[in-house]
Amino acid sequence: MMNIWLMNLIKVGTCLFAYIVSIWGGSWFVKKILGKYNLPEEGLKGAGEIIGKLERILILSFIFLDQYLAITIVLTAKSIARFEGLKKRNFAEYYLIGTFSSILFALFLGLIVKWILTLI
Repeated sequence: MMNIWLMNLIKVGTCLFAYIVSIWGGSWFVKKILGKYNLPEEGLKGAGEIIGKLERILILSFIFLDQYLAITIVLTAKSIARFEGLKKRNFAEYYLIGTFSSILFALFLGLIVKWILTLI
């Protein structure tokens, strides 16, 4: 039987690895999905990618803390901040595709990691 300290170290390492995958792998995933769509740059250049990374960090944290309902806060905050832009159909569709693909990536990653942690 593994010593408890080593098991906890493995669990922390697994979670940290999940955050790295969420940040970089999630950006790659969302870019692949959104790659076929062109949206004129509005706002700060690269801000959407940074927002997406922060969103996946929050969602992953909420999953690890079993606070699934709190994930709605992320979507609500983004929607409030982008309210005016959502009135334009092209932007709204682009926004929803990017947001949902980002959330799904973090959600599936978090659930898989939580399952793996139960096996350790």
